[in-house]
Amino acid sequence: MTIEVRVPTLGESVTEATVATWFKKPGDSVAADEMLCELETDKVTVEVPSPATGKLADIVAQEGETVGVDALLANIAEAGEAGSAKPEERPSEKPAGKEPPTEGDKTYVTVPSLGESVSEATVSTWFKKVGDSVAADEMLCELETDKVSVEVPAPVAGVLSEIIAEEGSTVDASAELAVISGSNGAIEPTPKDEETAHGKQYQEPRPGGGAQDVEDAPSAKKAMAESGVSRDQVSGSGRDGRVMKEDVARAVQAAASAPAEAAAPQASAPRAPVSADDASREERVKMTRLRQTIAKRLKDSQNTAAMLTTYNEVDMGEVMELRSQYKDEFEKKHGVRLGFMSFFTKACCHALKEVPEVNAEIDGTDIVYKNFVHMGVAAGTPTGLVVPVIRDADSMSFAEIEKAIAEKGRRARDGKLSMAEMQGGTFTLSNGGVYGSLMSSPILNPPQSGILGMHKIQQRPMVVNGEIVARPMMYLALSYDHRIVDGKGAVTFLVRVKEALEDPRRLLMDL
Repeated sequence: MTIEVRVPTLGESVTEATVATWFKKPGDSVAADEMLCELETDKVTVEVPSPATGKLADIVAQEGETVGVDALLANIAEAGEAGSAKPEERPSEKPAGKEPPTEGDKTYVTVPSLGESVSEATVSTWFKKVGDSVAADEMLCELETDKVSVEVPAPVAGVLSEIIAEEGSTVDASAELAVISGSNGAIEPTPKDEETAHGKQYQEPRPGGGAQDVEDAPSAKKAMAESGVSRDQVSGSGRDGRVMKEDVARAVQAAASAPAEAAAPQASAPRAPVSADDASREERVKMTRLRQTIAKRLKDSQNTAAMLTTYNEVDMGEVMELRSQYKDEFEKKHGVRLGFMSFFTKACCHALKEVPEVNAEIDGTDIVYKNFVHMGVAAGTPTGLVVPVIRDADSMSFAEIEKAIAEKGRRARDGKLSMAEMQGGTFTLSNGGVYGSLMSSPILNPPQSGILGMHKIQQRPMVVNGEIVARPMMYLALSYDHRIVDGKGAVTFLVRVKEALEDPRRLLMDL
């Protein structure tokens, strides 16, 4: 009996995913609930367990393919039945698809299936050049869509006689990419081709370690593109030096601990004339489609809302003194450290009750007021910024808030957050101070109407009771949607947060 392995539910409004990594290959024994593969959506990673004990009979969706919810990923033969078929009778590991178009001894390489709602892609890299010998299933090029990278294998063995779509060109879902010719698509393979054709990756030493032709995990490629880490900076821990997602995370962490070079500011306006001497020392790299999409969506956020930012400053002395006095006792009783985030969460929940429009959203011509606070807490991870949501934060204690933030932070760093955990927020906290930011203007997280930016605590001279004294000060920045929040409401909200933090006893008295 054969048992099907299908794509599980991916979360609300998520309809497709990319097969990132297979942990098993056809013929391997698997136990019930053992992890078979890993899927990636726009924001989370989903592990697919085995539904039964047996052997992996075949893989239907290969790494890099885009699949929909409930799509067939693989088949498992129950214990006692797997392996009974003769090798030549085993199901093909190639995904089913149409035969490549041919003309005489020419075979046309076409764009593979890009997934639902994806109609075009960009040719990012050619791994072969015209005149090179290629083996069947050897990688020819890589395409980039808005969300995923798609590798294009050679449909037959032969010689790459023509490249139709050059690097950087945009192609639709049915376009022809190249032409393979030679002996009706079959040529005498070189030793390198023979190894590839028999499933062995041909390897040459790579300066940074690993093998030159070993294909890295799609999840690792995505992480490298998002974090800006080059392949030479990453040491692969997978089979034959293959780079995995965790390797990229380690490389990003190592780079962050090293002295950072000052980055040149990005120009949004047309470039000024550049001298020939300067041009020879520049390097131009095309933005990935993923980065282009991120840029577009961030700009859309600014264009959609009438976003405005108001600022204030808060004396953190009382909070720091209270935290210093009770932090040991707090950790001993509750098993979690007392940080600043619980104070800010409590202060914001208190202020949102007085200024409910900051906790509301616009739906068409209606304003939807929320009688609860689902607090989004922005968290930096090796692959980018995520915003897990602490639900019903207004009804939680300091200890419950600190525990929830710590748990969500760990899951975010490990890439284990589900889509549900990042949806439904009504207001957001963003703490740029942990990176040393003294002042910034946070961007709204639509459809929310407010986001509070926290910053670095710094000793500054302040006038207290007619005397100049050094006080631990923090700048606060509230970005808000002026379509729903008036200036008076925004300033009132920020003042209430300031008052609660400068006298934390007000939170206990509900003042």
